[in-house]
Amino acid sequence: MLPVAPVLLVQGRRLRRDTPRLADAASPWSGSLDAPTSRSGDAPLRLLVLGDSTAAGVGVDSQHEALPGNLARSLSLHYGRGVQWTAVGKNGATAKDLLSDYIDAATADSYDVVFLTIGANDALGVRSRAAFGRDIRSLLARLRAANPEATILMSSLPAFFRFVLLPNPLRFNLYLHSRSLEAEARAIVAATPGAFMSPPPPPYTEGFFASDLFHPSAIGYRDWADFAVGDAVARGQL
Repeated sequence: MLPVAPVLLVQGRRLRRDTPRLADAASPWSGSLDAPTSRSGDAPLRLLVLGDSTAAGVGVDSQHEALPGNLARSLSLHYGRGVQWTAVGKNGATAKDLLSDYIDAATADSYDVVFLTIGANDALGVRSRAAFGRDIRSLLARLRAANPEATILMSSLPAFFRFVLLPNPLRFNLYLHSRSLEAEARAIVAATPGAFMSPPPPPYTEGFFASDLFHPSAIGYRDWADFAVGDAVARGQL
């Protein structure tokens, strides 16, 4: 990034100034989904969604329309069970922020499935690959200690090269840095028993983005959840 740093600095400042600031999804950040009638006697699946603005539901009005609600619906269809879900996180959070401010709340209870969505702000903040990897390793260790039998799924980082909101060369350089961070995370996740990382997403569908052209819309969150759960099921991870 160094050769184009002055241009990136100007573009980054303009982007922060001009991009609308959307609110978090309204409370509550926990909920439940009834089981299909065919298996209504099974215990509900316990789901934790931990992360940044996408865990906070930025881009939609409620968490039912956001990632937690959509993951719950996809998991319920796969398992044929009810789901009790909880979201923990903050808009703008990095992996370091989750460790310092949110991991205690996230590990206060135990869960069957943990979905970790983090890394976009680490890329935007140009955090080093080593620092990001150190934080991911610590997060996974804390989550595994609190949930010994859980399946831990980590999302891939956003496909920044498809974000039309981002001008070049900012878009291309951000994409390159995010790929470096993701490669580090993939190696750490692969070495963690019972943890898996989603592959890079397919092309975003029409209507995927919210009005800020950065966060997912209700359609985007639905597509994301269906992709992540569907891939994990196909690979035998769930």
